[in-house]
Amino acid sequence: MKETSLPFAHVIGDPIAQSKSPLIHGFWLEKLQIKAEYSKQPVAAGALAEYLSSARAQQAWIGCNVTMPHKQSIIGELDTLDPLARKLGAVNTVVRQPDDTLTGFNTDAEGFLEPLLPELEKKHLFRMARILGTGGAARAIIAALAEHGFTLVVAGRDPDKARALLDELALNGEHHAVHLSHFAEPTEFVFDDREGCLDLIVNASPLGMQGSPPVDFDWSHAPPGSIAYDIVTNPLETPFLQAAREAGHPVINGLAMLIGQAAIAFEKFFGTAPPREHDGKLMELLTR
Repeated sequence: MKETSLPFAHVIGDPIAQSKSPLIHGFWLEKLQIKAEYSKQPVAAGALAEYLSSARAQQAWIGCNVTMPHKQSIIGELDTLDPLARKLGAVNTVVRQPDDTLTGFNTDAEGFLEPLLPELEKKHLFRMARILGTGGAARAIIAALAEHGFTLVVAGRDPDKARALLDELALNGEHHAVHLSHFAEPTEFVFDDREGCLDLIVNASPLGMQGSPPVDFDWSHAPPGSIAYDIVTNPLETPFLQAAREAGHPVINGLAMLIGQAAIAFEKFFGTAPPREHDGKLMELLTR
């Protein structure tokens, strides 16, 4: 780990080479002329304690963002948890406090919802989301959508795990857990009138990420007008989103969530809100 006198933060994970977080935070730091650094640091499974010990030994280290596979395993290494992170059982932001303790936060839920806010501000007769995945990010998404009145169908390789997540995080409403293969084969189901309804199809898994197989979802399972939302950021145009476009669905890529959750973390790290008026320029930078 490089030593520096400037305040610095990391994004940690394995793999981490694909992370766009340093570009986002670096862009905001430059715009605000803040003298600080943000970089990526590979941390293998089982090496969290070693990383945190090394980081805390440097007074300039202010915290880290956390990605796969550490969002749940890092909890045992922290001193305190924000109430939302405790509820979700997953952490994506660690902040070093003035008393040298480490607090874990989860900004995934708020970041995920940010691009959906224009739709969520509307009134709907019915809201339904099909969520693919049962990992740390899926936990935040399940909780966030349940709070906004969605009926949820969660699909995973282990339906019992999907059911347990719903029982823990989505207490109100009639929700369903299915095997991931449920959506793989075409269906001839005829959907009813969706006027006044809001439907989401969310890939909350790493499937489709560069080096990983694509998520196997047949778009005959999506009601007309469903919004396709993929949290994967590398590549931005995943096979999941490509197929959604071809089927005529509006899409949201992973950058929207990434920037939204990064904005919350940035303020926690550096004590000021990022300059969101430059989001257009930031998007250009991230998509080059």
